[in-house]
Amino acid sequence: MSVWEKRDDMVVHEEEPFNAEPPPGALAGRATTGLESFYSRNHGPIPDLDPDQWRLRVDGLVDRPLELSLTQLRGEFEEAEVTATLQCAGNRRAGLIAVRDIPGEDPWGPGATSTALWGGVRLADVLLRAGLQAAARHVAFAAPDISDLADPSQPYGGSIPVHKAMEAGVLLTWSMNGQHLPRVHGGPLRVVVPGWIGARSVKWLTRITAQEQPSDNYFQATAYRVLPAEADPVRAGPGDGISLGSLALNCAILAPAEGAVLPSGPGRITGYALAGDDRRVARVDVSLNGGRSWVQADVDPGEGPWTWQHWYTTLDLPTGDVEITARAWDSTGAAQPESPAHLWNPKGYANNSWSRIKVSCR
Repeated sequence: MSVWEKRDDMVVHEEEPFNAEPPPGALAGRATTGLESFYSRNHGPIPDLDPDQWRLRVDGLVDRPLELSLTQLRGEFEEAEVTATLQCAGNRRAGLIAVRDIPGEDPWGPGATSTALWGGVRLADVLLRAGLQAAARHVAFAAPDISDLADPSQPYGGSIPVHKAMEAGVLLTWSMNGQHLPRVHGGPLRVVVPGWIGARSVKWLTRITAQEQPSDNYFQATAYRVLPAEADPVRAGPGDGISLGSLALNCAILAPAEGAVLPSGPGRITGYALAGDDRRVARVDVSLNGGRSWVQADVDPGEGPWTWQHWYTTLDLPTGDVEITARAWDSTGAAQPESPAHLWNPKGYANNSWSRIKVSCR
């Protein structure tokens, strides 16, 4: 195990800040992701907070500002659990880099997606206790981790609209898969915003502010926005591009592995699909001929409304080099776009094109 108690075969994109994903096969067929395999996305050094000294401030457009200890959160509010999948906005960025280089950005594969059982209290209950005012339109989150990605350096932060914050699935969490929330995943407390990009599930949470406008933090106002292909990301400023919130429909092939050498004949193919927000995956198709024909895969129901759904099928693999392709459809009837070339953007966000791997069959 690594220093953060991650599996030895994690794909580590950066040591500091620590950014790593599991090999795809580690996610295959697993409803939830073990702590040792859960991906880690950080923007600066991981804080080391004393849970006994830690406090959460709730302020802004509220009638009764709060300052809460972990003991108060656990003792004064109804506890809740949600099984939810988190996905980094840069998930599958490697597919966009293959189209055109994206300097300075990590080449995430499909493993920047993981699912856990989260335990804590509902954000809505805390906001109601504080007397959330009608003028509030957004709920901002602040944390103490300092990132040099912003210029000048600043602590990480972000916000979500009030209507999302008041959903029952949005939690302030102190446990993960029945264990204390690990420091590397935001302990002692983080927010979990199901159905939205992982960047909005702010870790090491110290402050919640109800306000009229979205957060002006760099990671809300400037980063995590899809810029036009011709834009210069260095020159992009607050408000440029499209702010990322709800996850786009996506799927990935988890097994077999890219480049695997397999026996020809019947072969099992598995993966995950994720619709995002309150949508569900309705269908997954798999092709062995570049999409000229498709076979519909079996799709499991998932562990709840906020989780990925695993899919699987067995196809007759021909001898030679084979490209396996998968695409998903969601409950609105929308399907994934075919080509990553049409989605390329200078930060490499939101690649939800068809998933493809190449294998060799003998």
